[in-house]
Amino acid sequence: MRLHIDIEEPLLKTIGQLADQLSVPAYVVGGFVRDLLLGKKVKDIDVVVVGDGIAFGRRVASALGKSNLVVFESYGTAMLQLDDRKLEFVGARKESYAKYSRKPKVQVGTLHDDLSRRDFTVNAIAASLNAVDFGRLSDPYDGQQALAEKILKTPLSAEATFDDDPLRIMRAFRFAAQLGFTIDPSVLEAAKAMAPRLKIVSQERISDEFLKIMASPKPAVGLRLMHETGVMGIMLPEVAQMGGVDQRKDQHHKDVLLHTFQVVDNIAETTEDVWLRLAALLHDIGKPRTKAYKEGAGWTFHGHEEVGARMVKPLFRRMRFPLDRLAYVDKLVRLHLRPMALVDEGVTDSAVRRLLVDAGEDTDDLMMLCRADITSKNPKLVEQVKSNYDAVVRKMAEVEEKDYWRSWQPPVRGDEIMQVCGLQPGPLVGRLKDEITEAILDGRIPNEHDAALEYLLKIKDSVIQGTSQ
Repeated sequence: MRLHIDIEEPLLKTIGQLADQLSVPAYVVGGFVRDLLLGKKVKDIDVVVVGDGIAFGRRVASALGKSNLVVFESYGTAMLQLDDRKLEFVGARKESYAKYSRKPKVQVGTLHDDLSRRDFTVNAIAASLNAVDFGRLSDPYDGQQALAEKILKTPLSAEATFDDDPLRIMRAFRFAAQLGFTIDPSVLEAAKAMAPRLKIVSQERISDEFLKIMASPKPAVGLRLMHETGVMGIMLPEVAQMGGVDQRKDQHHKDVLLHTFQVVDNIAETTEDVWLRLAALLHDIGKPRTKAYKEGAGWTFHGHEEVGARMVKPLFRRMRFPLDRLAYVDKLVRLHLRPMALVDEGVTDSAVRRLLVDAGEDTDDLMMLCRADITSKNPKLVEQVKSNYDAVVRKMAEVEEKDYWRSWQPPVRGDEIMQVCGLQPGPLVGRLKDEITEAILDGRIPNEHDAALEYLLKIKDSVIQGTSQ
């Protein structure tokens, strides 16, 4: 194993010089050292000093001319944001936790103490920043061996590690997905046994780790681990409930959840957009609630796209996901079956227009989801479905060429409807606007302002009277 690494980072050399001036032993630890050993690009930096981490952080911030150091007194840590990277400081310490609390009892400790409290041995490697032994490695838990074997182990017992911070269960799954590592069987068993303890962790921290899993090269690695250990059932029961839900065998995998994991990995090959990946994960969550058996056809899931879309909002709120991405995910879940309905040669231009208007600027993402949804093991069927989607794209392009429907809005807007009809804001204005929209999409009137206004004048009285009755 290596005893030394070359650290070319100028910032760390500056920090090391300051540590020498203050006679403070300082080390870079965790992900920085791990990724450097793996030959990966390094971004965020964690620094441990044997002494007062916050005081040292203040001295570094001052030396760099920065005034944005954020201090977390109860944790004995400090964080400095430098453009697009974070620099964190902590004093070497021992920690212990109350059974139902994430607030640690912190005591001053040695470097070895500090490394022992790290989550995994691959993150329990330190490199000195002091000039006398700059770059010398401290690896008391054989983290380099674990890196070579591509396995996740814990410095102490897995039970003690997860008991201290249950979020480390999610971090294990995240590292497995990000790095392509396997998880030591004893660690996996501890994760399964201690999964319920995740309930004491804030939802924001859990969701942050989950989204990192979704952003990884192979999200299904982490998702499967979540399911196998019971974490999925605790965190995303809507997803876990898809396990064991049969489908018609000529369409997808027998198990909806296994099919879904494959869809997520498929789409991860074509996009890094975590919200499009999330839509792939959630696209079939309505199936367990719509499952029915039809003689001669097998299991059916009629209307699962609408049911699933209605499940997205409460899921977003519970997971504390950003609500500005809710409409996007809802839309893709709701529309994911619509393109296949356009395969028939007899489909009208109006049906294509409706999909283009409903999907809007997200049409391309919708088609990406549809293509990722092809998981059959039958090569002929796969080619047929791909060919069908190619035909749909051609149809949409033909209709799109006539008018730009993706960003389309009715030529008569709500304020003009209110002025012409003498109405106040309310549902009736939307009803009249919908009538105009339907007439244009059906091709009954041209997509022009004057034609739409004329149609409004023609229907307004009957619509208003019909509403008031």
